[in-house]
Amino acid sequence: MTTCQTTPARPRRSKHMSGNTEPGRQFAAAPASPPLAIELRGISKAFGSVQANKDISIQVARGTIHGIIGENGAGKSTLMSILYGFYKADSGEILIGGKAVTIPDSQAAIAAGIGMVFQHFKLVQNFTVLENVILGAEEGRLLTPSLDKARRVLGELSREYELDVDPDALIEDLSVGHQQRVEILKALYRQADILILDEPTGVLTPAEADHLFRILRGLKAQGKTIMLITHKLREIMEITDRVSVMRRGEMVATVETDATSPEDLAELMVGRKVLLHVEKKPSNPGAVVLEVENLRVRDDDKIERLKGVSLTIRAGEILGIAGVAGNGQSELLEALGGIARATGVVRMNGVELDLTGRHSDGQSRRAQGIAHVPEDRQSRGLIMDFTAWENVAFGYHNAPEYQKNALFMDNDAIKADTVRKMERFDVRPPIPTLAAKSFSGGNQQKIVVAREMERNPDLLLVGQPTRGVDIGAIEFIHKQIVALRDAGKAILLVSVELDEIMSLSDRIAVMFDGQIMGMRDPATTNERELGLLMAGVADAVKGAA
Repeated sequence: MTTCQTTPARPRRSKHMSGNTEPGRQFAAAPASPPLAIELRGISKAFGSVQANKDISIQVARGTIHGIIGENGAGKSTLMSILYGFYKADSGEILIGGKAVTIPDSQAAIAAGIGMVFQHFKLVQNFTVLENVILGAEEGRLLTPSLDKARRVLGELSREYELDVDPDALIEDLSVGHQQRVEILKALYRQADILILDEPTGVLTPAEADHLFRILRGLKAQGKTIMLITHKLREIMEITDRVSVMRRGEMVATVETDATSPEDLAELMVGRKVLLHVEKKPSNPGAVVLEVENLRVRDDDKIERLKGVSLTIRAGEILGIAGVAGNGQSELLEALGGIARATGVVRMNGVELDLTGRHSDGQSRRAQGIAHVPEDRQSRGLIMDFTAWENVAFGYHNAPEYQKNALFMDNDAIKADTVRKMERFDVRPPIPTLAAKSFSGGNQQKIVVAREMERNPDLLLVGQPTRGVDIGAIEFIHKQIVALRDAGKAILLVSVELDEIMSLSDRIAVMFDGQIMGMRDPATTNERELGLLMAGVADAVKGAA
């Protein structure tokens, strides 16, 4: 068995040390290494012919924040799922606090002091915060004592770690950031000393992410050990003490965070140099492709979510929509994509679109040259129980290349096309017959992006294109978006990643409370100005539109 080699921190020589030792001279003892919270030795795990983890060894010091990074499909989540008892390793050993343990299920992990916050939360939406926290941890047959105890403990935890959440609020009424706090509270209520977070900022706004980091620093200060799975190098550099890099199921390096750089980590992740900024030439806008006038959308409760939005997008340009999540961006995409009913006027290449009638669905939009990468890949972009090749055909099953005859689809042709898309977008594993739910979140995103971008649309609606996607895939997706623009296509980009909006967009529209607060030229604006607009500050300073 080969033990994975880690990269040790570079030793620092004291000015009192010399190359020779002298008899009788006393030296101070070297400081002891911090005790280990977690040690994994030779962990391997395969799913059929796919080797997800191969002979992985890692040491995590107690009271530290340890990052785990790697491309989608590198095996990060599998490794953490083994630690949390969701999977059983084929071989290897787990030590917690220096003692070998067996973790056959999540209850055993919790008993060992391990808690996990998943990328997609495990909360009951119509339960209260309090009910979710005690679910599975009830004490006795009567709920009242458990609820009373949980209310008291939650109050203490909330004050200690800045995890303020109304214990009587329904989960479905909470923002994503507050739902994540509930997941952390669940783990702390179960007395977790080790906390695993899987892509914790993938669905958070920048402000929510900053608050999460304050929480994590507070947990660390209290002696908790945190393992952070993320693909965002900025977060790794900002919050972690050490970082381990995985590639294709193997551990390739462990380094001290302050001794590395984003560029070095990106190269370790991908195995080649990666551009961390978008390279694109100036846009050359052509004819108007999309015209939107006074677009309004009401939700099921008759609350107006879009309040008279007007905009235009020309061929060969990217219009970015910036804003804190929940300010109308989703409704804008859904109205234009044929998912939500709306009022107002929308013209595509000069032809007015049906916003309320029988031709206001997604199929009609595709026929009019509109492709849509939805913000939520799992609820809007994929059917999770269906295979990759079935998902690739969704919305395009009438395409001529997918037809065998007038009655049947050519499944073999769809599977062959799926294989080509998987190869082009580096979907891992490249198995078209695998269910969508069996892919990592980033690889699910690649399937949706490949399906829509490869259709050569006149207008691409793209929401959160790189959410949960690794650095190599981000670079690739960004290049494809720019390539579509350079091919004369119009692109409406919605993203909560402000640096993504600023680097990709040719113009930026900022939304707040269902309205456009202002238009900006990314070359002449900055994050502060955009942040003020995102917060609803009136458009007092004129910017280029």
